[in-house]
Amino acid sequence: MSGFEAFVTKGLFKVYHTNQDAVEQILYFAMEGWWLADIDSFTHQHPSQLNIDAIEESEIFMISKNDKEYAYNHIPGIEKLFRVMTQRSYVTLQRRMIENLSVQSDQRYLNFIKKYPLLAQRLTDVHSAAYLGISHEFVSRIRHKIIQKNYYDLFI
Repeated sequence: MSGFEAFVTKGLFKVYHTNQDAVEQILYFAMEGWWLADIDSFTHQHPSQLNIDAIEESEIFMISKNDKEYAYNHIPGIEKLFRVMTQRSYVTLQRRMIENLSVQSDQRYLNFIKKYPLLAQRLTDVHSAAYLGISHEFVSRIRHKIIQKNYYDLFI
């Protein structure tokens, strides 16, 4: 059960689920300035279905559910701030789901490195693949093609 949300002040995390075949499926990454949590477990206080691991040496600021509720009730504007952040996260995840269902794998990778160039540079092929739902060999081939054709500059 997740009792905390965290704000990343340094480093990089992956939030993932391990499927029945023991394959990691990364839902999202959290780097400096991003929030990190299993929001379902945190909100409903039931066992988490997600794992959270630091990929790099990291530092976080954590807030408990009780402290967050206290802030909602005693700090003007805090509830609105968290609501807006939650809405933005929801929109991002919704767009990602639509893209995963409707865009070819190679284009998803190109979209990812264009949208998150600094994040993409910090990830291994294995992490990128687990996020995009493709094999790391496929990511490696795409990266090699980009380098060969000098396409990289076109997408960043």
